Amino acid sequence: MKHSLIFFILIFIHLFLYAQIPKATDYGVRHMIFSFESLPVDILIQSKSGEEKHKKPLLFFCQGSLPQPLLKYDEQGLYGIFPFNPEVLLKNYHLIIVGKPAVPLICSTKALGSQYCYVDSLGQFPKDYVTRNLPAYYVRRNIAVIQFLNKQTWVNHDQLVVAGHSEGSTIAAMMSSAYKGVTQLIYSGGNPCGRILSIIQEARYQESDTDSTRYAEDWYQEWQKIVEHKTNMDMTSGDTYQATYTFSQPMMESLLQLKIPVLVTYGTTDWSAPFTDYLRVEAIRKDKKNIWFKPIWVLIITTSLSIKTDR
Repeated sequence: MKHSLIFFILIFIHLFLYAQIPKATDYGVRHMIFSFESLPVDILIQSKSGEEKHKKPLLFFCQGSLPQPLLKYDEQGLYGIFPFNPEVLLKNYHLIIVGKPAVPLICSTKALGSQYCYVDSLGQFPKDYVTRNLPAYYVRRNIAVIQFLNKQTWVNHDQLVVAGHSEGSTIAAMMSSAYKGVTQLIYSGGNPCGRILSIIQEARYQESDTDSTRYAEDWYQEWQKIVEHKTNMDMTSGDTYQATYTFSQPMMESLLQLKIPVLVTYGTTDWSAPFTDYLRVEAIRKDKKNIWFKPIWVLIITTSLSIKTDR
């Protein structure tokens, strides 16, 4: 009898704890799982309440860097999914966001590492994430997800907006060049001259003493190593050389060659701001009437997205 009581108490505790873990529906989103290149892919769809089955176009959002779960929570409650207020968009779109490879969909912030990153028992990023954390992979996967979603009855194929922030802006720009179904692009907080220049710009900002060039010089030496070993996939230092190299490829010409409407938003105090200003100068020089720019002192992506929607 005593053992039976302990057994039922343990079951009750397990069920109680499990019940405290939020689900996708607690965030007001639908969850679909798609298989791509031998890994499951978590897809979240946010729609206006009551209009989940209404036929609307997709707004596909490419998140920024780091292996963060899409859904996070702590004792205070749920964290937001998007880095903007989605309500301004739900009237016209179904919002789509896709999880990072080998990263769980949902996790307590207590179980995450620095910057809410999902790490293994050794404090390292998951191997399956590191080996796939490349723009070419994300572009292939995201296009496959869109093609999968296009088979759903609630998707309107007349329009497809692709948006990306920071690292996601590079992926979104590449998707827009590679996939003819994209009708509009929102390029937010990216560096059109490549990631490495943002890193060097940040190093320059930190230079202040008499030997003030050494911070950026260190990164130039590191960049030389990256270029010489650009296919290196060693994961001990976070991003691999191949990831840094490929995310540092300039997107300037690709953006200027696009014929679809493009909205470029950027914070004027961001490390990438001078290079986005350069893109803007070149867009004017080339008389690109399909590219609009929205500089703001602090990057507020909600404003950027709502501007695009209302245009």
